[in-house]
This record gives sequence, structure tokens and C-alpha cells, in this order.
Amino acid sequence: MYNLIIYIYQLGVIIASLFNEKVRKMWRGEREAIRILKEKVDPNAKYVWFHAASLGEFEQGRPLMEQLRQDHPEYKILLTFFSPSGYEVRKNYAGADIICYLPLDTITNARRFLRNIRPVMAFFIKYEFWYNYLHILKHRGVPVYSVSSIFRPGQIFFRWYGRQYSHVLKCFTHFFVQNEISKELLGTIGITNVSIVGDTRFDRVLQIKTAAKQLPIVEAFLSQPKSGAAESGSAEAPKVFVAGSSWQPDEDIFIPFFNEHKDWKLIIAPHVIGEEHLKQIESKLVDRNVARYSSLEHLESLDSLKYLEILIIDCFGLLSSIYHYADVTYVGGGFGVGIHNTLEAAVWDVPVIFGPNNERFQEAQGLKACGGGYEITGADDFRRIMQRFIDAPQTITESGRQSGTFVNQMTGATKKVLSAVEL
Repeated sequence: MYNLIIYIYQLGVIIASLFNEKVRKMWRGEREAIRILKEKVDPNAKYVWFHAASLGEFEQGRPLMEQLRQDHPEYKILLTFFSPSGYEVRKNYAGADIICYLPLDTITNARRFLRNIRPVMAFFIKYEFWYNYLHILKHRGVPVYSVSSIFRPGQIFFRWYGRQYSHVLKCFTHFFVQNEISKELLGTIGITNVSIVGDTRFDRVLQIKTAAKQLPIVEAFLSQPKSGAAESGSAEAPKVFVAGSSWQPDEDIFIPFFNEHKDWKLIIAPHVIGEEHLKQIESKLVDRNVARYSSLEHLESLDSLKYLEILIIDCFGLLSSIYHYADVTYVGGGFGVGIHNTLEAAVWDVPVIFGPNNERFQEAQGLKACGGGYEITGADDFRRIMQRFIDAPQTITESGRQSGTFVNQMTGATKKVLSAVEL
């Protein structure tokens, strides 16, 4: 039944590729994967295979890849993606020796792929359970590890109609899961080779924090670096609100508030950086002095930027560093398919506000529980939280401290995984 579904899905991908550029990239990349392996695989090398569905899973696997490369340079690393949103962004990642798409999980594809790479071990990140690849790896005696995985009662493995498919889980050598619930659920179907290690994303955001960039344009916009405010002896600097990965429903909530409260500096880093969306944001900012980041990059002097009130980030790669300058943050996506990365903000010891679609995100639940994260369901909630911060500024400091403490307490998954794996 599984293989029939895969072949039907493959037919759907072929048809969809005629009309959709993203699907076309994926289909083309899958077909090119075997050629890439034939050209690049060193037959004398030992390869460790990491598979990430998309960009988020890559970020979870990245600390493992980089620690493995540092501690065991005798191995080479193969990195595969399923989604173009991961491959197209990280196809030049220097931490892997070979990067390609993973061909669809047909028996023929799996055999050809594994025949070319012959990995000595494999790591599947979070939600990756490819039936044919996993069964062939088990048959060949290749250790396979599931990392940062998380299981919920509603998943197919724990339904009566999914018990046959759940046998795929027996192909894994070990599961490194995020929480106790996942371990208990796996136990109900006879899976006991499980360790609770947490989420490697916590390790990753600490790496990102350490490598954060100094941003002269942002510092000029704020008049001075945030860290220098206390030593400067100047009047108290305005509070800074950073909205990261925002969508239109998010912007409809926080922008009206800051149209009224003009004593705050506002930085907006939208998830979609397109001219139409940027103009839409600008149209909502009433009587405000606004500039786009890209328009300021070639200024000879940045002195005039302190008179700006709102800065729109219209380029990629800066958000994780921009959070450093915030007093309060907002992470978008919670009024859509799900919130984006709250940890990139929380690691900077700042409160994090987000929308209601966060139930599947354990880190968001943890932030709410510790007092560092705030869920809102609409504009009234947002106003109430912000007014509390304005009326009692010490709550910003205390809430931010809770966020940072939460992140630091949850680190260490990378070390736990690699110490348990036989390398």
C-alpha cells in the first residue's frame, strides 16, 4: 500500500511540476541527485548521512554536523533535503561535503541512492520516516538515528489503521526525542530504544548568538548600541520593539499600536520580502518617519538615522542579530500555519510575543510556562501586554531574564546525542 501511495504521489509531483516552479525545482533536483553522487562521492571515504526535510530541520541537524566534523574529521558528510525551501537556501553550506535532494522513496530510488553513497551511519532529523530507505539501511546493518524527534497521540503510528506502517520505526537504531510524552508513546508500540535529550535547536541558537553581527545601520537608527545606553550618560533611549518573520495578520495587530505609541522605535522584519508586501506595510504606518534597510546601506553618514522612527528590514540574514537590539520582540506566523523561530529572539533575554497557533511548538509552550513568552489571540491581547510593559518596565527585564534562562537550561542535546552514538 505504501509503495502504491508513493507512486501515485510521484505522478502528482510530475504533473504539478508543469505548473509550479517550487515543485519543478524539487522534481529536477531529485532526478539530478544520483548524478551528483556519482560525480562527487569519494569511494574511499566514510560518509555520514544527514537528512533534513527543509530549512527548519537543517537548523536542528546543523549543530550535530558541525560538532561531528570538528571531533571526527575522518568522516565526510552527505546532506540531503526533500524541500526546495531547504535545499535552495543551503545548497552551498560549507559544513557538508555533498549536498543534494533526496529522491522520492521508491524501492528503485532508495537502492540506487544507497548503492552510490554507502553511508556508515545516518541521521534523520525530526519528522522523517522514509519506509524504503529505512528498511534497506536496516537490511544492510547501517545504524540509523532519529534526532530531535517528537511524537503526538494523533500521529499515524498510534492509530489502529497505522499500526502496519509503524513497523518502519523498528528500523531505527535509536531515537533521541525531545520529551517524555514522545518516549511514552513509542513505548506503547514496543519501541524502547529511546533517550530524552531535548532539542538541538537550543544549541543552534546559542551558536547563532555567538556569531551575531554588529549592525551599524541599526545602531545608528537607535542612536547608539543598546549595550552602551547605560554608560553613555545621555537621556534614556527609546524602547525598541522588533517584529520578526511577520505576516499581514501579525502586522494588522502591532502596527496600529505603534501608530499611537510613537515613543517606541519599531523594527519590522517581514517573512515575505516582496515589493507588494513592503508597500502594504508602509501604507499602514501613519505619519511615521520610515526607511527600508537596503536604502541606507550606501549612505556616507549615518548620523541622520537617529531621526527615523521605523526601520523595515527588506533583506535576509539579519534577523537573528537584530533581536539583540530589542527590548520586546514579536515572532510572526502564529495566525497562520504556525509560529516561526521564537528561540532566536528568546536567547537574547527578551520577552517574546506570538500568535495562537503554537500548540505544536514545544519551545513556545516552555516560554509561556516560564513567563518569557506571551500568546495573543488578537489586538486586545497585544495592547494589554504592551500596556503592562509600559506601566511596569521592570516586567520587561524580568520576563526577558526568564526567556534567556529557559534557553540556556535546555541546551546540551548535541553533546548527549554524539556521546551516545558509536563513532
